[in-house]
Amino acid sequence: MKKKILFVITKSFWGGAQVYVYNLAVSLAEEGFDVVVALGGEGDLKKKLKEKKIRVITVPNLVRDVSIKNEFKVFLNLIKIFRKEKPDIVHLNSSKIGGLGSFAGRIARVKKIVFTAHGWAFNEDRSWKQKFAIKFLSWVTVIFSHRTITIAKKERKQMIRYPFVSKKIFTIYNAIPFVDFIGKKEAREKLLGEQKDDFLWIGTIAELHKNKGLKYAIQAMDLLKQNGTNAVFVVISEGEEKEKLEKLIKEKDLSDRVFLVGRYDNAVKLLKAFDIFLLPSIKEGFPYTLLEAGLAELPVITTGVGGIPEIIENMKTGMIVRSKDPKDIYFAILYLLANIEKMEQFKKNLHKKVKENFELKRMVEETKNLYFS
Repeated sequence: MKKKILFVITKSFWGGAQVYVYNLAVSLAEEGFDVVVALGGEGDLKKKLKEKKIRVITVPNLVRDVSIKNEFKVFLNLIKIFRKEKPDIVHLNSSKIGGLGSFAGRIARVKKIVFTAHGWAFNEDRSWKQKFAIKFLSWVTVIFSHRTITIAKKERKQMIRYPFVSKKIFTIYNAIPFVDFIGKKEAREKLLGEQKDDFLWIGTIAELHKNKGLKYAIQAMDLLKQNGTNAVFVVISEGEEKEKLEKLIKEKDLSDRVFLVGRYDNAVKLLKAFDIFLLPSIKEGFPYTLLEAGLAELPVITTGVGGIPEIIENMKTGMIVRSKDPKDIYFAILYLLANIEKMEQFKKNLHKKVKENFELKRMVEETKNLYFS
């Protein structure tokens, strides 16, 4: 009989964790495993999985916002799903579903519960009381899971010091498949409908969430404008911070320089539109977008949070700036403009590193080994 793997994830919009689930689900289905994905919402992940003929279960009441009434309903629904599906492996993704799913999995007597921590939530900008509570809940999730995957070594180090979990946590890096990029001219037309060839194109693919630090990038764009540097900043995606960011753009009179263009199908294919890729995050796990930028041969400016330094080595495969620091972003952009040879070196080094170290086949094999160890 085929081994059945049931992936569970909170949100179905297209983001890093969703890319991870999609890549694993599709790869394992192609190898002959019986793959099912349970998720919340009706987002792009659900659509893309159905296109690949992968069965999807929509979990009622499964949303990101916390509500005791909703969580109890989700918990009961998960127990029902696990008992009905009888999977060999339940693979949980995201902090919220990790806690609910691992406990539900134990009650339903699932043979193997695997949890992937896509960046610990206690690394977010929160009060110490919230961080303490989240750390405790994260530890409990690892306790209830049979195996936990961290997507960066730094994330593993943060958790293995807690009792009874050091032998249950393993690091498996994210990885990406080959991307057929669209050319620069066509990509720029798709994004803005105009070339702006005399402008420097800075871009990112990032959820409009405070964790991504986009307001600091916008403030850096204001500094570039004051300096007389012609540059645009294009942000691909949507999110809860959209109104706040639009207000900041208006306050800084940057509507002709900063563009929140929303979501695009296969947005990664548009990366060649940019001259520089900027990810000014405050909190991260191991961002796919940096791997994709490397594959697209873009010079990268980013912060040193989460697992980012395991991808970007400062002044070798890109530039690391301080988080929450618009001036540091501003000076990094000016440095790249003044040092074209360095820019080319960063691009080549990162492209080589991504090709050699972050191959999808490797991630799938390491995950399978963990499933059945």
